[in-house]
Amino acid sequence: MKIKDIRAGVHTTSIEVPLLRDRVSGYGREEQKEFVFCEVETDEGHTGVALTGHFLARAVVVALQEHFLPVVVDMDPRETEAIHQKVWRTLNPRTMTGVVSSALSLLDIALWDIAGKAAGRSVASLLGGARTDVPTYVTFGFPQYDRETLAEAARLQVAQGFTALKMVVAVDPGGWREDAARIHAVRDAIGPDIDLMIDANYLYTPTEAAQLCRAVEDANLTWFEEPLHQNDARALADLRAHTRIPLAAGQMEGHRWRLRELVERQAVDILQPNVCYCGGFTEARKAAHLAQIYNLPLAHGGGWPLFNLHTLAGMMNGWILEWHVGMVQVGELLFPDAPKPVHGVITVPDRPGLGLTVDRAALRSTLVAAE
Repeated sequence: MKIKDIRAGVHTTSIEVPLLRDRVSGYGREEQKEFVFCEVETDEGHTGVALTGHFLARAVVVALQEHFLPVVVDMDPRETEAIHQKVWRTLNPRTMTGVVSSALSLLDIALWDIAGKAAGRSVASLLGGARTDVPTYVTFGFPQYDRETLAEAARLQVAQGFTALKMVVAVDPGGWREDAARIHAVRDAIGPDIDLMIDANYLYTPTEAAQLCRAVEDANLTWFEEPLHQNDARALADLRAHTRIPLAAGQMEGHRWRLRELVERQAVDILQPNVCYCGGFTEARKAAHLAQIYNLPLAHGGGWPLFNLHTLAGMMNGWILEWHVGMVQVGELLFPDAPKPVHGVITVPDRPGLGLTVDRAALRSTLVAAE
């Protein structure tokens, strides 16, 4: 079996956000308007699919078509280590991230999908098959909500069966003080027995993050995700030493060496590689093994749960999956047979590969640009 072709395009959609009247353009924050869909085809007719997010989406499509395909054409899609080695040596010998990491993620995810289909096994099983069910948490706390609506949205998600919730901080004009008030409002709304996480998406300075931590340590947060500019490992380690709130990071890191820095600096309590950005399952598996060596759990952040589900189910230290309200709707639009959580737990599809069937009409209707 050999790689024959790579097809990719830029897509967009809109989503419904609970308790908001109008649909939201894109699938999350203001800049999250587009995503990249990729499909890899072999000479034996097997195909694999993948998604990644909005970061330089058009450049990612060009990279796959004009640079990656000539390097990997006619290689065996199951030999992912050989493919990564050739890509690193040919296209990325100086270990850059960004476009090359997103393109490699798309290629690799699709290759594992192909391998699973050829073997008649799920990607989670190929990765190790540690479990078939994974707990989920819902990312529900959109910045469009005022404080009262945020609390109502939290109660709504608990009523739908979720026992863990995540909200966004560091985007309100009121700064960390308003964030503290919003966190306490949600905690009061959901009670003490629901896990609550917060995510700053790299947006706080160390001082702001420390001030927020002091203000909300009584809220019993499960973790504080990516609190600091640039995921500064040194500053994260310092923050971790001065707060009782566990820190989580890693979802947007483009390769294992950046993830290693977070671990070796003792900057995180929870490691969060995301297969759609870190280089795919091949790289995420290495991150999982790294985390195992240091007795760290693997959680998911950064969205695209239908793909990251397989990492957490496959690896023995896999923990909890992000069910992002916006990206879930993208997945359900493109893959009508996608699995859904039941009482906060999601089951790996019993179909081979990723277990996803593409709705070709939905794919065409969301297309913005293709190469």
